[in-house]
Order: sequence, then structure tokens, then C-alpha cells
Amino acid sequence: MLAVPSRHRSLTLLAFVLSAQLLLLAVQIKREQQVRLIRVWAMETVTPLGRAAAWLTDGVGGAWSGYIGLRHLRQENLQLHAEMDRLKLRNDELESRAAEADRLSNLLSFRQAHSDVPTLAARVIGASPDNGSRMLYLDRGSRDGVARDMGVMTPDGVVGKILAVFPDSSQVLLLNDKESGVGALLAGTRTQGPVRGSGDPSLQMEYVSNETPVSAGQAVFTSGQDRIFPKDLPVGTVISAKPGVRSPFQDISIRPAAHLDQLEEVLVLLTRKEFSSAADAAAAGASQNPGVPGEPAPVTPAAISAKELENNR
Repeated sequence: MLAVPSRHRSLTLLAFVLSAQLLLLAVQIKREQQVRLIRVWAMETVTPLGRAAAWLTDGVGGAWSGYIGLRHLRQENLQLHAEMDRLKLRNDELESRAAEADRLSNLLSFRQAHSDVPTLAARVIGASPDNGSRMLYLDRGSRDGVARDMGVMTPDGVVGKILAVFPDSSQVLLLNDKESGVGALLAGTRTQGPVRGSGDPSLQMEYVSNETPVSAGQAVFTSGQDRIFPKDLPVGTVISAKPGVRSPFQDISIRPAAHLDQLEEVLVLLTRKEFSSAADAAAAGASQNPGVPGEPAPVTPAAISAKELENNR
């Protein structure tokens, strides 16, 4: 036992006796609903401790649960982002395949509509790295019947000509190359003049007199005079025409009919045989179907403008 100094013994004894009496009174005294006072004191003493313990337990448990939950959410978020990226790639792939199917269907329809003209479908496999030249490489060569100076086109219009041939591939000089050109004529007036590349997206038509009426939107077709392309294939559309300064010839800018910067599949003309014109087709239809007016005739590049070709794609 603890030693209590003699001078404090009486005070200690008094405190002990008072505490014992208070406890006895607390045990004996009953408050409302027959609850003893000692129990009330005990509850008042223990309740704050219980509240503190519960708060501490809930806080720690909530923090731990939140941490685990955040980890799961972060993991799920990463998985969702990965899935979204995968779906985007798949969507891009499907869109690319759909666009390719449309292009091939367009080529097939064009070849079927002009089955009398031998053509060879080819895929673009490369382009010239030189910014000063406009060239493409095809996956068709001499083994497929491709020869130098053969014309290359799409259903939209003229693309260029074969510049070099290898056993399994060939090189195409595009129409907008500075060294390229094609014999052309203006729709309506049938005025002839060479169309040359400028190295830019647009083309230039030369040697058209200032007196010749030329307007923006006027179609330009091949003339057949270059001995590469047959007559009346779409070359492009006039963007602008200005009288020459100190020159008797106009400055005519032309937008190519073919999308020269978006080529993926093309047609190589294996012959210079002309595509049948609308008038010829109508005459042939009349001779084959006498007395039947309005008999539909095959639609050909000579009869349709660049805009109509675009709508048929």
C-alpha cells in the first residue's frame, strides 16, 4: 500500500468515507424509470469514451474502404479507357474498309459500264518522296501488260501516265507534275489547248486566245491529240480565267477532276480506244431498238460532268 503521511491521514480517511457514502447513496437512490444513480454516473463516464472509440473506428474503416474503392475505381477507369481506345481503332478500321469497298465498287461499276475498253485495276503502293515531283508507284508492271506512256485514270477523271515500267510495278507521273501534260479541250466551245501541271494542286491550260469565252465552272476534257488518252475523258473544271498581260493567251487555272492527293486505286488504260459517247450510245440504242423512243443508253465520261461523276461515287 501507498504510505500516507500522518498529517494527511485524517483528510484521506475523510475523503474515503465521503466517497463510500456517495457510492452507497448512488446505489440506493433511484431516478426516473427506476434507474439507479450509480448507473447514470457510469453511463455518463463511459459514453464519451465509447463515442470517441466509435468515431475513431469509423474514420479508420471509412478511410480504408475509400482507399480500396479508389484503387478499384482507378483500375476500372484505366480498363474503360483501354477499351475505348480499342473501339476507336476498330471503328477507324471499319470506316477505312467501308471507304475501300466504296472505291472498289466504283471502279468495278465503271469497268462494267465500259467493258469494251480494256483497263487494268491497280493499287497505289507508294509515292515519290521528292516534294518537287508528283509521282506514284503501282502494284502492276510489265507482267500484267503495263507499258510506258499508258494513261492512268479513275472514274472521276485523268490521273497521269505511266513513266517507267518494272516487272511487278510501275511509276506514274501525275497530271499536276511540272513535267506532265495532257491534250485538252473546253466543253461547249471545244477550244483545244494543252493542260500542264504546275507542281501545285491546280493545273494550267495554255494557248487559249483572249477572245475565247471561258468561265469558272466550265468542264475540261481530253482532246485525244496527245496520243495517250482517248477523247472526252474528264480532266477538270475551270477555277478562273484571266486575260493575259502582254500576251494573246488567257491564264486559265483548272481544278483536277480526279483527287490526285487521295489516290489509292486507279485504272490503267491498256488501249487508246475511245469510250463510247452519249450520242454514239444513243445511236446504237436506236439502231438496236428501232421505234422505241427514250431507250436508255449507257452513261459515259463524255456525257457526264465532273460533278455528276462525284455524285455517282
